[in-house]
Amino acid sequence: MSTTTTATVQPGSFLTLHYRLAGPGGDIINTFEGKPATLSLGTGELSPAVEQRLLGLEEGTRASFEIPAGEAFGERKPDMVQWVARKLLNQLGDPDETYRVGDVVQFPTPDGLGQYAGAVQQVGNADSPDAVLFDFNHPLADQPVTFEVLLIGVL
Repeated sequence: MSTTTTATVQPGSFLTLHYRLAGPGGDIINTFEGKPATLSLGTGELSPAVEQRLLGLEEGTRASFEIPAGEAFGERKPDMVQWVARKLLNQLGDPDETYRVGDVVQFPTPDGLGQYAGAVQQVGNADSPDAVLFDFNHPLADQPVTFEVLLIGVL
């Protein structure tokens, strides 16, 4: 008589999954229509609040969680809304790029190993017509979040 145990999510697990993160305005990411995602817990690919809800789930589980406002991606921080000079934007990207309100722009981290994103809030001001105002807060900061997951594989 053999017993098979279903793998459960542990800290550091490597996961293959479909997931959806949505705020009040709808989906931010949804992999259910395409290829599943692969990621390791504890590497910062998901927020700690989202990872916490995965722990202990068994392979094959489909679940949905409502995460309270501010818990999944923190509070909005006013100091994360910053003007960026056109000179710096030219150094980091395409000098011919045009920026429009609502655009999301990827920036390299100072170590050059990762990226972070900023959403354009305003283009130009009285002091600098070429500067761009970016919001570097996560789009779901201070928002309630729905997290839906289908665990395909757990290693």
